[in-house]
Order: sequence, then C-alpha cells, then structure tokens
Amino acid sequence: MALDWYDWHADYDDPDSPLSQRLAEVRRVVGAALDRAPAGPLRAVSLCAGQGRDLVPVLAEHPRGVDVTARLVELDPRNAEVAAGAVRAAGLTRVEVVRADAARTDVWADLVPAEIVMVCGLFGNMTNASVRAVVRHCGQLCATGGTVVWTRHRGAPDLVPTICDWFVEEGFELLSLTEPTVPSAVGAHRLIERPRPLPPGVTMFEFADRPHRPRTFADQSR
Repeated sequence: MALDWYDWHADYDDPDSPLSQRLAEVRRVVGAALDRAPAGPLRAVSLCAGQGRDLVPVLAEHPRGVDVTARLVELDPRNAEVAAGAVRAAGLTRVEVVRADAARTDVWADLVPAEIVMVCGLFGNMTNASVRAVVRHCGQLCATGGTVVWTRHRGAPDLVPTICDWFVEEGFELLSLTEPTVPSAVGAHRLIERPRPLPPGVTMFEFADRPHRPRTFADQSR
C-alpha cells in the first residue's frame, strides 16, 4: 500500500516533530530569500507543493509577499485543495495552486525563471540520479540571483554534501545549510550564472516506489 501523502502532513501539527522543526527552518529561509530579493515583481514556484505550508504563510506575512506571483503544483487532490484553501484565506490573489505533475517542464514554462524555487520534500524520495537531474533543472527554473530552497534527510549514506557539490556544478553558490546534526537538512543555493532554457515536454524526475510502512526517520524527510 502506497504512503498516503495527505496523512503524512499530520506531523506538521506536532511542534516537537522533526517535520515541524524542518518547516520552521524552511519558512525562515524563504523569508530571507524575500528579504534579499530585488525590488519589483517576483516569481516563485513550488514543486510537489503538498499543502503549501512552507510557502503560503510566508507570502501572507512578508512585506514582499504582495510582489510575488507564485505557482504551487501538487498532484494529490486533497493536498491541492488544502493549499488552495490556504491561498484563498490569505487573500493571495497572485498565487495559484495547480493540480498536475510537477515533474513536467510544461507546467512551469510561463513562470520561469523564478526568484524562488521550492524543491522541498523531493530528494528523500528518489534515486540519486533523479536528485542530480532535479539539481540540473534548477539551473533552468531559477533566475540569476534567485534562490533554490531544498531539503534532504541526513540518513546514511548522507547525500547532502554531494547535493551541494552538484548545485555548484550547475552555477549556484551556497547561501545557507543546517548543521549536520540536524536530522533533515534545509539548504539554500543562489544561482550566480545565467539560467539555461527550460526544454518543453520533458519529465524532470521520477519518485522511487516505496512500500507502505510506519513512519521512520527517512519518511520524515519528504
């Protein structure tokens, strides 16, 4: 039985859970990205956005939130509806939630390169090759000077140092990274080169199949 990604969000409501603690750090990093963003209109994209808990509250509260046109893409209809409800409640008229496959480049073609690219909750659920592919595509999704916010568990073998190297290879510089003692890493990289064109009709990544099991350290890393 497949993992239920709607039920998975319940750990966000426990302030002592690693997932909740990770969420707080992701929100801090997004706020910092908005703080340093240039004046004028901004764009944000969130891949596999879930219920939008990392991006929507920050846009609702941050002074620059009104400048942001954002798209959250989520395939699960229940999570997408929760995210859409949060957007409506926050009055974010320039933020949309789209129920679609976030791996497809065509979903993003009219809104990239973006100043904020959210790839939180992806890297713990795919092969290393797919992680590498996502990092490569971040060089197409992100605008020069823009920020990619990402997460990955620290379970052995720890892929986080390699992910950081991959971002550097794609023209990014490291802005921030949680300490190795934190179970789920939160990283932020800024693109310092020009973004490459995003090709149409491409599937950027695939998730690894996993059987249903009780939540473990790795499960909290989505």
